[in-house]
Amino acid sequence: MQDCIFCKIAKHELPAKILYEDDQVIAFNDIDPKAPTHLLVIPKRHITTLNDLEEGDEALVGRLQVTAAKLAKELGFAEAGYRVVMNCNEDGGQTVWHIHMHVLAGRSLTWPPG
Repeated sequence: MQDCIFCKIAKHELPAKILYEDDQVIAFNDIDPKAPTHLLVIPKRHITTLNDLEEGDEALVGRLQVTAAKLAKELGFAEAGYRVVMNCNEDGGQTVWHIHMHVLAGRSLTWPPG
């Protein structure tokens, strides 16, 4: 997707504060944080919504979660707690059409979220 902002970040065509990167995923700070710590973990491969995941993507989605947990430990908020969220489509709150995992921490998070 040529117009996808997250694809451009993954290709280093747009700046972002990158916190982690490997051959399949990249993690960076959200530019509009909703908590003191707000990271995004995305696959480098463009997948528009969760509905577009296919058989065989299980390992990739697992890698997003493992990356979130690794960053929580490395950045020091794993023990205090954090939330991971993946939104799907407009009513689910998705605003960027490339799947991504929000990692929120740094304050007490209430339930339900919204």
